Amino acid sequence: MIDIKKLEFGIETFGDIVANEDGSPKTAGESIQQIVKEAKLADKLNIDVIGIGEHHRPDYSVSAPEMVLSAIATITKKIKLATAVTVLSSDDPVRVYERFATLEAISNGRSQAILGRGSFTESFPLFGYDLSDYEALFDEKIELYSRLLEEKTIDWSGKFTQNLTHQEVYPKTDYDGIETYVGVGGSPESIVRAAKYGFKVIIAIISGRPTRFKSYVDLYHNATKRFGTPNYPIGVHSHGFISNDSKSVNEIAFKNFKINFDNIGKTRGWVPMERTYFDQEVRDGSFYVGNPHNVAVKIAKTINNLGLGRFDLVYGAGNQTAIQREETIELYATKVIPEVKKILSAKY
Repeated sequence: MIDIKKLEFGIETFGDIVANEDGSPKTAGESIQQIVKEAKLADKLNIDVIGIGEHHRPDYSVSAPEMVLSAIATITKKIKLATAVTVLSSDDPVRVYERFATLEAISNGRSQAILGRGSFTESFPLFGYDLSDYEALFDEKIELYSRLLEEKTIDWSGKFTQNLTHQEVYPKTDYDGIETYVGVGGSPESIVRAAKYGFKVIIAIISGRPTRFKSYVDLYHNATKRFGTPNYPIGVHSHGFISNDSKSVNEIAFKNFKINFDNIGKTRGWVPMERTYFDQEVRDGSFYVGNPHNVAVKIAKTINNLGLGRFDLVYGAGNQTAIQREETIELYATKVIPEVKKILSAKY
């Protein structure tokens, strides 16, 4: 049963470099300033969450999302502030805790840590980690992070992390602690790990039919029962592009999605995106592209089929212009979300 009143809708950006109207790229600094502007717009339009990714490569502008979120915190009032994701495997759990505890203070309790193993791996050599330790790094660091959330004196020793002897970590939070998610790409082990630590889950669904992740949703709910940990509603995020111009919306989205996916694919061995693949994802898969009505119908179907508590639209993929990005946010908030709620209210 979906609780419509508690259903959350967010937006996420990986920090894609924004395009000028003539197609030339803006600088990283200009792109970050645009994200701050978009967050202010999203807050004004009552979107629940904005998530900002961490990347260390030229096609993205944000390598320190908590810094950008802190700037956003000072000009917004209600919107929750999330990372999408914090690559915990190549970070220091103590510093991760400290950054989010600081963001908690600045934002009056609106921070959300979304932790991931690292779909992008550029941060591993950058910070001196070996990719052969990919799994072990996350296992150890999430254990230490979970201990730090207790905000008590800690004793700790590990293979990849520093030893701590009767150590206090500051600042302490004034609220109910740091709201923490695990971002899951396609690993059942990640689902079980999140359930074990009592963390929430957001699943990255970037291709294929969303229903193929139903088993992951069921696994999480069953695992929380087994561990005796809180059983939270599941969230997902997927790419989208919304426009009132039904004639050109798919053309614009394909151009920019192809730029984004092909850039990533150069380091992952993906074949270049074909138009037939894009059209299939729009029709039956995980691209939420179209006019507000069509996107709303598709999001409502995904939420209903998976029994979700949160849906985040990943916007701005590729080198979209500021106008295109802002239009997607505005239509998502003013047209799509209300229609999704209306569709679901008729079912529940």
